[in-house]
Amino acid sequence: MDQIVFLANAATAGAPDAGTAPMGGVLIVEVIIMIAVFVGVIILPQKKKEKEQKALKESIQIGDEVTTIGGIMGIVVRKDNEHDCVVIETGGGRSKIRVKLWAISENLTKHDDGDELGKKK
Repeated sequence: MDQIVFLANAATAGAPDAGTAPMGGVLIVEVIIMIAVFVGVIILPQKKKEKEQKALKESIQIGDEVTTIGGIMGIVVRKDNEHDCVVIETGGGRSKIRVKLWAISENLTKHDDGDELGKKK
């Protein structure tokens, strides 16, 4: 009789309980949700910001009033596409500063289409 009980216990020892669900599927769904949240919260807004910054760089023309990320305001007097920079004239003393295009945060000049290109909405 003891042998029958031993064999019955050995046969059911490797089988999963009827009350537990397989965890592999749940884990995969959670990882997919975390990746989707990461893409939606981090990557997409960054790509949108890069696209807006590129449009701002391309729209800058000589005579535009711009603001740098450091808060310096001036008028573009020369644009150097080869070195990716502009020369802006600031203040009453006609001081000129050469800055990279990535350092321009706003274009305050209104163009023909009626909106301000660099304004943040």
